[in-house]
Amino acid sequence: MSKKAQEVFGRNADFYVTSPAHADARNLSRVMELVQPSRDMLALDVASGGGHTAFALAPSVGEVVACDLTLVMLKKARTEAAIRGLECISFVAADASRLPFPDEVFDTVTCRRAAHHFEDIALGLQEMRRVLKVGGRLVIEDRSVPLDPYVDAAMNHLDTLHDRSHVREYNREEWRAMLETAGLRVLSIEPFTRVRPLSSLTDTAAPEDAREVERTVHMMSAEQRERMGISDGLEGIKVTHWFVLVLAIKSGA
Repeated sequence: MSKKAQEVFGRNADFYVTSPAHADARNLSRVMELVQPSRDMLALDVASGGGHTAFALAPSVGEVVACDLTLVMLKKARTEAAIRGLECISFVAADASRLPFPDEVFDTVTCRRAAHHFEDIALGLQEMRRVLKVGGRLVIEDRSVPLDPYVDAAMNHLDTLHDRSHVREYNREEWRAMLETAGLRVLSIEPFTRVRPLSSLTDTAAPEDAREVERTVHMMSAEQRERMGISDGLEGIKVTHWFVLVLAIKSGA
């Protein structure tokens, strides 16, 4: 991640530690199903952020290493782990593109809600593959976009305004190609959506960027709003967010 990402996440660390979206129990449950945790498993959670995935893994594996580049975030996640009595989690400051671990040491690697911030996604995937044991599982969940060029461009623009450390949200075919290029065998790709208030794109944005998000949405035509899954109701404007959940394994050479 970039220095900009560290600044953004450091500033908003409390938000990410307590974020209901990042603590989504339904999503975390599906992540655990794909991981297939066991008590003898050594797991790595890359770009762990507020630690939600590491916390979900901890009761079912032998040990979890949670790594993140943002020191403030790691400190808050460590505090939360202590409050929850989770003793099998260690916290390591690390960049996803330069993981400070030996080759083929982890049984599983997870990375959730973070890859769209990676400046070099290809290098990040190569590093995750490198530290995985042969036969190990890589489970990635991230923001995504559908196979619609307009929605792709518009959603990435809105998310850049929401968070200036944003790089790109990838569609499912891009994910398949990137993982295969990294030498991983893709077992499943599960797209899904969540509908959230417009404030999900403005709450942590700079004031001028929040205003631009609102202006951009209001300027969309009815046809564009339909494609974007944007609706108006008694509770205000709701926006569709796209996600993808990917399972891949490291095959033998």
